[in-house]
Amino acid sequence: MTPQNVAILGATGSIGRSTLDVVARHPDRFRAFALTAHTQADELFELALRHRPRFAVLADGAQARDLRARLAGAGSAVEVLAGADALVSVAAHPEADAVMAAIVGAAGLAPTLAAARAGKKILLANKEALVMAAPVFMAAVRQGGAILLPIDSEHNAIFQCLPQGRHGSLAAGGVRKIVLTGSGGPFRSRPLAELAAVTPDQACAHPTWNMGRKISVDSATMMNKALEIIEAAWLFGAGPDAIEVLVHPQSVIHSMVTYADGSVIAQLGNPDMRTPIAQALAHPDRIDAGVAALDLARIGALTFEAPDFVRFRALALAYDVLAAGGTAPAVFNAANETAVTAFLARDLAFNRITDVIEAALARVAAGPVGSLDDVLEADRAARAAARAALGRTLTATS
Repeated sequence: MTPQNVAILGATGSIGRSTLDVVARHPDRFRAFALTAHTQADELFELALRHRPRFAVLADGAQARDLRARLAGAGSAVEVLAGADALVSVAAHPEADAVMAAIVGAAGLAPTLAAARAGKKILLANKEALVMAAPVFMAAVRQGGAILLPIDSEHNAIFQCLPQGRHGSLAAGGVRKIVLTGSGGPFRSRPLAELAAVTPDQACAHPTWNMGRKISVDSATMMNKALEIIEAAWLFGAGPDAIEVLVHPQSVIHSMVTYADGSVIAQLGNPDMRTPIAQALAHPDRIDAGVAALDLARIGALTFEAPDFVRFRALALAYDVLAAGGTAPAVFNAANETAVTAFLARDLAFNRITDVIEAALARVAAGPVGSLDDVLEADRAARAAARAALGRTLTATS
C-alpha cells in the first residue's frame, strides 16, 4: 500500500497536532506531505524535523527565510514556502492525496477552496469555510470531484449515523431529524449577571475538550454550535426544522440521528479529536486512533437539557441567518471573529460578544452569493460593522 500524502493546513493547532499523532501511528498508510502554520515558526520547525514533510509553509517571508536556514542547518531537506499563495499551492498540489483543512476562521477559505477544485479528499475541520461560502464551496466540491469528510466531532458523528450511500433528502433515507450535541461550555449554569466579568482564561477553560482559544470562546457562547447548525444544513441537505441542538455536558454522545420508525442512532466516544480524524483519514476502514476505550460504567450517567436561547443567543441567530441565506452566514461569521478577537484582547466584555454580532447583522444586509467576491465583500463589510459596534460599546461602557 502506498501511503497517502496528507497536507495539514494549520499543523501547529490542536487539530493539526492530533492529525499528526494519528498519521505517525500509521506510517504504512499516511505521510505528512505539507505542514502549514501562520506565525508559529518555532513550533513548525520542531514538527518539520519530527515528521519530515516535503513542504513547510509560513505566512511571513522573513520568518520563512529564517526557518529555511534553521532546517538546512539541522540537515533537513524540507522545502519552506511563504504566503497565501503557498497555502493554496500545497492544498492543490498534484501529489497531495488528502488535505486536513484546520486553519481557524476565514483565513482557511482560499486553500480549502483550492483543494476542492483540485478534487482532493478534504477533511473539513474549518467550519467557517463552509459557513461563509457554502454555495461556492459545495459547487467546487462537485465540479472538482472532491471527497468531503467532516471532522467536527458533531458532523463526523452524524456522518457515521446516517444511512451509508444515502442520496437525496434526509427523508428519503427515513431520517426525521439530526441532533447536534454540545457541552454548553464552562458557563451554562453561571448566573447571567456574572458573565460581564468573565475573563479570556476562564472562557478558554473548557470542561471536557482541549481546543484553541478562539474555538474555546465560541464554545462558551455556543457560537460553535450556531455555526455547526449552518454547516449541517449544507453537509447533509437538512432544513432548519430538521436540525436540533441538545446540551450534553459530558461530551460523550457527539451527535444523534432520529429516524421515522422511532430509532435514535448515536455516536459515542471519549472527547478526543483523534477519533473523528482517524475515522475520516481511513474511511471506509477503521484504524487505531490512540484513544482510550469508552468506559460507560465509570461515567455512570449521561445527562441532557434543552439549550437556553436567552443565555446562548447565538443559537437563535443561527436559525435566522440560515433562513436569510445568501451572504448572511458570512456576515455572522466575520462579526463573531471580530468580536472574539476583541474579547481575547480584553477590549470587549464576554456578555457583549453577541451584541456586536447582532449589530453587524442589522447593519449589513444579506445579498445573493454569485461568486467568492460576494462572500469576501460581505466579510469585509461585516468586520467594519462589527468594529463600529465595538466602538459604540466601548464608548457606552467607558
